[in-house]
Amino acid sequence: MSITASQVKALRDKTGVAMMQCKKALVEKDGNFDEAVKYLREKGLASANKKAGRQTNEGAIFIAINEARSRGIILELNCETDFVAK
Repeated sequence: MSITASQVKALRDKTGVAMMQCKKALVEKDGNFDEAVKYLREKGLASANKKAGRQTNEGAIFIAINEARSRGIILELNCETDFVAK
């Protein structure tokens, strides 16, 4: 089945997924738009589950206080590598 650029664009607009992944999903599901959306959701959940098990052992803490010293904020940023933390 031939997949048109307008089909790929419509799928991208609906899902926000990259163009090539949209095209692959449409080819995989023989041009069925609804099945392609379902396929992309399942694939997205699978990749999210893989990332969920990662530990964020590195990070940084930032502190900011306004000039009047009446308000402040503490921000903790967690990440997987020390390179990203710096």
